[in-house]
Amino acid sequence: MPPFRFIHSADLHLGRRFGGYPEDLRGRLVEARHNAINHLITAAQFHEAEHILIAGDLFDSETPTDPVWRQALAAMGANPTHHWWIIPGNHDSLAAESLWSRFREQAPANVHLLDDVEPVEIAPNVFLLPAPLPRRYPGRDLTSHMPGCETDPRAFRIGLAHGSIQNFSEEGARAEDTIPPDRAATARLDYLALGDWHGHVRVGDRTWYPGTPERDAFTHDGRGTCICVTLTAPDSPPQVETFPTGRFAWHDEVLPLLPGQNTAEALAALLPPDRAERRDHLMRIRATGRATLAEHAALTEAAAAVAPDFAWFTLDTTALETEVEATDLDQIDRAGALRLAADRLKDRADDAALDGETRRTAAAALNRLYGYLREDRA
Repeated sequence: MPPFRFIHSADLHLGRRFGGYPEDLRGRLVEARHNAINHLITAAQFHEAEHILIAGDLFDSETPTDPVWRQALAAMGANPTHHWWIIPGNHDSLAAESLWSRFREQAPANVHLLDDVEPVEIAPNVFLLPAPLPRRYPGRDLTSHMPGCETDPRAFRIGLAHGSIQNFSEEGARAEDTIPPDRAATARLDYLALGDWHGHVRVGDRTWYPGTPERDAFTHDGRGTCICVTLTAPDSPPQVETFPTGRFAWHDEVLPLLPGQNTAEALAALLPPDRAERRDHLMRIRATGRATLAEHAALTEAAAAVAPDFAWFTLDTTALETEVEATDLDQIDRAGALRLAADRLKDRADDAALDGETRRTAAAALNRLYGYLREDRA
């Protein structure tokens, strides 16, 4: 039997709106999600794979707008030699009857909606065992039928499911929905293609989460990916290759600091060196440790200077403690109302009898006062 090669992807979440970001960036992120379809086709062409498996959550909701699902069908149908095999996930479950009935009616011949659990022979001697979600929270392990599915013992068996294994879940695992990590073995699967967890995770030799093809949050660093899987012979381990598909890179970086450190240089060391590439990077820098008022101000200024290079950039100094030196307070004022305000803020920031939130607020106010006066005198 010849080898069988396919692309495994999931969690495209077409139609996600990214409401927490600026309007111009929202448009770019939405468009990148749609273009993930073309990137998956590119992956299939590169690996000479004719089949693309989508393990749930093609859409972000059960009510995507007509342009979202119709343009998705148009993009998938543009390359008729590539077959798409799609199961609904928890975001776009079969409870969305109106969506899926219209989707099925208008789907081109190479786009296949799998809405029941019957094995499907997608190629000679290759059977797909789907586990579509009937509703957002099914209340049971939807792969439990797979061990009892009979197929030609000489054929390849591929499971296609959407859900959590142990604590791998984007929205919190529910014990009754959890997929056993040994499902590939108990169901005699050559490969179990999973969706739901947006990171790229190897559960076992035969069980993988591919990661969303276009990242959508700081939970998972880097760019989106898919997986190319090659089955060489029944009972032989699959060959698994990761293929990059994402346009945007997401970075969540911790910046540990100590007094006396050049905070601007420390920040620069975390940034992508190629400024031209930063336009497609979203960065969150979380400063920790301790810094003086002057060092804190220098860090804030350095962050403000580089922020316009990025698609999105934020500096979080919530966990950065402030060490206040007498010379720092002298730079605010040696006497008068400003110095009195600075002294009071310092006292509150240092007062162990106060709760942590109050102390952090006082320290933040002192840093802001110092920064304002530094800008005004520049």
